[in-house]
Amino acid sequence: MAHSAALLQDRLGTHRCVVVLGSGWAPVAEQLGEVAATESYASVGLAAPGVPGHSATARSVDVDGVPTLVLAGRVHLYEGHGADAVCHSVRAAVRSGCSTVVLTNAAGSLRPTLPVGRPVLISDHLNLTGASPMVGPPPPGDPADRFVDLVDLYAADRRAAVAAAVPGTPEGVYAGLLGGAYETPAEIRMLAAMGADLVGMSTVLEAVAARHLGATVVGVSLVTNLAAGLQDRVAHAEVLEVAGSSTDALVEVLRAAVATS
Repeated sequence: MAHSAALLQDRLGTHRCVVVLGSGWAPVAEQLGEVAATESYASVGLAAPGVPGHSATARSVDVDGVPTLVLAGRVHLYEGHGADAVCHSVRAAVRSGCSTVVLTNAAGSLRPTLPVGRPVLISDHLNLTGASPMVGPPPPGDPADRFVDLVDLYAADRRAAVAAAVPGTPEGVYAGLLGGAYETPAEIRMLAAMGADLVGMSTVLEAVAARHLGATVVGVSLVTNLAAGLQDRVAHAEVLEVAGSSTDALVEVLRAAVATS
């Protein structure tokens, strides 16, 4: 992690905020602001995702005056990576100087009031991945911080600021699952009963790791499909198509999120 943090600083500079782009979000990077520098993940010591819709490119971007590190893509548990690998890029970004972490993803909606194409602020999460970045030896950070407080994990004041800047932006609870397969209708009914509004295969571990290192976390889901049982079928190609057609709305919300940094 220290090596990657040093590479990020040396090759891209120091940033106040890092934005991690989820499936289909890559085109957003070009519209957030002026790009000062670009590097491949390999050149800054980050693992390249193997999933379509993740470009594995790190950019230094001026987002309305806020120096921002934009990471276009992430690795996932279902690709065979462990929790440490999934959280490596976020930990490296925080160690390189980022005090705010904005995590984005493509998500299925469990609520008809959260329609396809709508960006949604994550208010809380259910970690149902079966994994945790806090398992094993004390994670990188202050050795005394063996445990991490997750009350207000997705900062309420930052969510309020984004909602004020982009009126009508809804909030929801995100359920993070292991992935590799979309959920069954029965699983979706279970998640709804547990209080989930959104479901996906990322974000939750990175959020915990970022909070452990003292960063402020903002989460944004793009609803790319209705969950199983609410529509006939779910396919990754459709997820990418919806993300590609929602760029303007995503850019507006992300700019507002970065502005709170």
